[in-house]
Amino acid sequence: MQLILTLFWLAWAAMLLFSADRTYEQSYLYYAFFGLAVVFFFYVMLQNTSIFGVQSYIEVTPQYIVQKFGVFRTKHIIQIPDIAAVHITPLALRVTLKDGEQVYLDLKQVRKKRDLDRIKNKIRDMAELHEFELTDNVGNNV
Repeated sequence: MQLILTLFWLAWAAMLLFSADRTYEQSYLYYAFFGLAVVFFFYVMLQNTSIFGVQSYIEVTPQYIVQKFGVFRTKHIIQIPDIAAVHITPLALRVTLKDGEQVYLDLKQVRKKRDLDRIKNKIRDMAELHEFELTDNVGNNV
């Protein structure tokens, strides 16, 4: 729907621009209107497609876990020292923080099995290093 409205805006701006009387003093407003339509079109395309590759990811570093859902979305950061427990399932990580808050990380956005295994192994390594509770998908302590 957003794309359709943007294309309508572009068509309307182009119609105004090319059918305008050239002697009109404020024809620069038509150029500005058309330019804004083009900028918004690129914004919609970047937001809704993966033109520049994968825009959502999960990253595990020695200090934090980051989940990002898209190019213009905010990152959700979980500090490793704040983690009390992690439960690993095939398609999600359930992180329990020391203050009792639970955060679910959707692993469906990780496309390659190798990357998924790498994330799970990093979580297992972090559990040993930072001594937080870790359970796997069957509920066994690791």
